Amino acid sequence: MIIPKTEVPELSLPLTNGSSWDLKSEKSENFTILVFYRGLHCPVCKIQLKALEEDYEKFSDRGVNLIAVSCDSEKRAKKAAEEWGLSKLRIAYNLPIKKARSWDLFISEAISDKEPEQFSEPGLFIIRPDFTLYASSIQTMPFARPQWNDILKAIDFVTENDYPARGGK
Repeated sequence: MIIPKTEVPELSLPLTNGSSWDLKSEKSENFTILVFYRGLHCPVCKIQLKALEEDYEKFSDRGVNLIAVSCDSEKRAKKAAEEWGLSKLRIAYNLPIKKARSWDLFISEAISDKEPEQFSEPGLFIIRPDFTLYASSIQTMPFARPQWNDILKAIDFVTENDYPARGGK
């Protein structure tokens, strides 16, 4: 289990824009938010990431870097980015199942031919610039995701009040 105030696992993945991304190279003013999503097959992920795309500047204005990550292949990730209209949000793909487990994500197996053989369930990680975990939300199913407006309000409160990470014991 990744505990608040401890360093998160390393993560390096390719991006749909042709570049690559490495968490340890991330330079954020306040936080980096990793949004692990199920993949192209997930209509709830589409809604969640489209809403995040719409709020992209609100996060950027608060010194927060964003990245969405899935186990999807390059082809599926690029299709999601294109079909879902994700041009600002960085989309990482090819998350290995073993690496997903190192982030404490739950793994599901396909129940239809629209789904990959295995994929991670959703997770949201708010990481400080020193690469320690501030907060996380890990789910076993696609439903009931944290709302971006709530996350923005929390970031405002945390940064304005120097509110410490909780749940570290």
